[in-house]
Amino acid sequence: MRLDINLATQPYEDVRRFWLRWGGALAGLGILTLLLVYLAVMGLLTARQDRNLIRQRREQIAERDREKVQAEALLNRPENRTTRDRSQFLNDLFQRKAFSWTRVFEDLERIMPARLHVVSIRPETASGHQLAIKLIVAGDSREQALALVEKMEGSQRFQQTRIDQEMALTGQADSVQFEINAMYAPDAVDTTNSRPGGTP
Repeated sequence: MRLDINLATQPYEDVRRFWLRWGGALAGLGILTLLLVYLAVMGLLTARQDRNLIRQRREQIAERDREKVQAEALLNRPENRTTRDRSQFLNDLFQRKAFSWTRVFEDLERIMPARLHVVSIRPETASGHQLAIKLIVAGDSREQALALVEKMEGSQRFQQTRIDQEMALTGQADSVQFEINAMYAPDAVDTTNSRPGGTP
């Protein structure tokens, strides 16, 4: 009969079995830790690059603002006011000349709902040399005007469309009248496929 007696002062531990059981898990944790450290370092480097890019853009904007202020100060001098006023007049004139009545009527014809018609159109020059139109339409229901606004918003030619005024009409064929304001971009590519009468 054979007896195995452990005379060591510490309990016997099978180190080989321990590493076989837990070595893979520890190696996986080590790889995951290295991956997380790598991602954190790359995130810091990317954030630094983004901060530098933002700083450069802000400096460029500040430089453009300074140039704009200097140019405005130059134009506002008494000896240059005539040139400035003439330039503004010509810019406004070119903007009005760029407005095509035929094109705007064609654009409206494609999206105009049935039983709704245009009473008046007035083009205006908005800030930043943008073109705005004030449109007055009349019909027999409010839903038609809302449908027109929705189609104008879906068109690339009309932007920031809103109803500014609604008025009930009495004793006329039309029961309601609406004032619609929108920014008009005649050169925008219109992707709507609507045909006259508002039908797709």
